[in-house]
Amino acid sequence: MVVLHALSDFIDCDFAIADSSCSYWYEGRCPQSGVRLKLPRTSMSEAIAHGLMQYLTKNDCYSREGKMYGILLVELPNGEQRVLKAFSGLLNGCSVLEGWVPPIPGRDEVAFEENRTLAELDAIKQEIITLKQLTERQQYEMLFNDFEQQLQAMSDRHRHCKHQRQEKRQQICNTLTPEALTIALEQLDEESRQQGIERRQLKRQQNAVLQPLQQVIAATDARISELKQRRKALSRQLQAQMHASYSLTNFSGRSQSLQQLMPGGLPTGTGDCCAPKLLHYAATHNLKPLAMAEFWWGESSVNQDKIPGEFYGACAERCQPLMGFLLSGLRPNPPAPFPIREGGVRSPSPDRGGVWGEVTLPIIYEDEWLIAVNKPAGLLSVPGRYRDRQDSVLSRLRNLLADGMVLVSVHRLDQETSGILLLARDRQTHRQLSQQFQQRQVHKVYEAILSGVLTVEQGKIELPLWGDPENRPEQKVDWQHGKPSLTHFQVIAREGDYTRVEFTPLTGRTHQLRVHAADVQGLGITILGDRLYGCRAVTSRLHLHARELRFKHPQLEKPLHLQAITPF
Repeated sequence: MVVLHALSDFIDCDFAIADSSCSYWYEGRCPQSGVRLKLPRTSMSEAIAHGLMQYLTKNDCYSREGKMYGILLVELPNGEQRVLKAFSGLLNGCSVLEGWVPPIPGRDEVAFEENRTLAELDAIKQEIITLKQLTERQQYEMLFNDFEQQLQAMSDRHRHCKHQRQEKRQQICNTLTPEALTIALEQLDEESRQQGIERRQLKRQQNAVLQPLQQVIAATDARISELKQRRKALSRQLQAQMHASYSLTNFSGRSQSLQQLMPGGLPTGTGDCCAPKLLHYAATHNLKPLAMAEFWWGESSVNQDKIPGEFYGACAERCQPLMGFLLSGLRPNPPAPFPIREGGVRSPSPDRGGVWGEVTLPIIYEDEWLIAVNKPAGLLSVPGRYRDRQDSVLSRLRNLLADGMVLVSVHRLDQETSGILLLARDRQTHRQLSQQFQQRQVHKVYEAILSGVLTVEQGKIELPLWGDPENRPEQKVDWQHGKPSLTHFQVIAREGDYTRVEFTPLTGRTHQLRVHAADVQGLGITILGDRLYGCRAVTSRLHLHARELRFKHPQLEKPLHLQAITPF
């Protein structure tokens, strides 16, 4: 089975020579030496991954289910570079497919038990489906709705009668003799009592009809709960057997089972992710890893906020705990030269106590109150919630600067957007700058390349934006729930099939420029590289850059105009 692929299957080979910049590090500590080991995700590995995405778009079978895919750039003993590719878990029910790295060894040892357990799990699944389709459920639903309609109609009628009785009482109090009034009031009270009896009788009838059905449904639900517990126990038992059989090998030649590597317990799916598959295969076939990249493809993941075509780091629960062992014995590559611009700061390498390696953060402006950096594309502004999303501008500066722990981000840029990011060095400065942003006293200019030709020269886009909680982080135009947003735009140049534009946002909504560009009620043309909003062009980044920032310095009380050259 062919598993090693030529670079030319994914990218123009000239790219491999020209670009080696890094946007993320896979890393972990060696269990034996305690040394922090790392493997980069480079621009080249991302370009290879984009080539794989192009391949995936050509076959619908890859979009039926959402999952992680990964590539590993490796070097053969003769120095030739090749590519490995992998998918997480099963792909359309299969674990082994031509051209893809096979699963970690060990499955064969538990194949019989796995087949038996899977058959039992399937039987449980079918029984649960049958129980959920119980005819008594439909009968109960139909009868319950019928009784509810009867009760509602009765309540409406009784309410009308009560209103009529109240009016009649007022009338007869002024017209009837005391004896006649007493009799008439008793009649009205009796009518009220009869209607109460009528309602109670209908409720008793409802209970008599529905209670037997409820008992059947309750017994069925208890059986479903029992089956789900059995299914859970079987799945855990099978996972434990697999983890005891699955054996990982690192670049030192050392092999250990997943159970030995994570004795405290393993989440479901451990060992089935792309990174362990790729690194194990490389270690057992004398291949030297150079760079790796993992991305999501297929259906969006609502619970995990996974976006098709977006890159992700090692998952905190299943992959990160294995990374130190997997990378053990890997000989480091010679450090690539990283240019430091004037005013820039370099992150320390792991050997010197840092965690992100040699990556430059250019400083545009700095004084005792604030600092402005030119954020590279692909780097978060502030740390995310999960372990694999801790690398950010704020995290790096907090580790690099003497007063880094007091830094606070004044605003944010999307992860894939580059450009000027402003941070405050004290609370008062942060508060004053935040007020300027809130009061729209900060002048912001962005430069972008649109993935099509824009026919108008300039104008404004005014649309209400709303973040759909069912489809995060995507924003959309919503005239009912959305918040107002306003952007001015100006065409800078038309470059072949693309248009270079200047955006001046007057509001600061999430993804404002990206939606204003992509939505048909805005410009109707996505920003080049904006996969979230529908751009399918293969490119190394989102072509959106925060080029200028103009505001009043809160302490010096003078205008400050910051600029960062557009990198594309």
